[in-house]
Amino acid sequence: MRNRVRPDARAVARQVDSRGWTLIELMVVVSLITVLAAIAMANYRNAVIVAQEATLREDLFRMRDAIDQYYADKNKYPDSLEALVTDGYLRKIPEDPFTRSADTWQAIPAEPDPANPTAEPGVYDVKSGSDKSSIAGTPYAEW
Repeated sequence: MRNRVRPDARAVARQVDSRGWTLIELMVVVSLITVLAAIAMANYRNAVIVAQEATLREDLFRMRDAIDQYYADKNKYPDSLEALVTDGYLRKIPEDPFTRSADTWQAIPAEPDPANPTAEPGVYDVKSGSDKSSIAGTPYAEW
């Protein structure tokens, strides 16, 4: 018969301890995951805002370019932004990325023509109708 060696109490305790996680270890892991998730969410939100700002810049550039082309072709500013669409300078009025509407653009009228004071001045410039501010702190309505 073989001699059986009885495990001592310390060996049994080590086996029990190595089977699971302690509460402190779980709390550390959960708090690390929470911190990493919070950082990821903040970066995601900033990325969305940066993308919306880039879209706004591009939309303003395209509409202002269309207004300039309209003026160069017809020697007058368009009566409204819709005139750019009906005359084929734009396919459609883009949606403001911050107001989510194509109807909130602020049309800036041109100076009246001193040679023809009765003529409608037309749309000289366009700005966002949003009341929000950019990441840099300037209002989108001033872009």
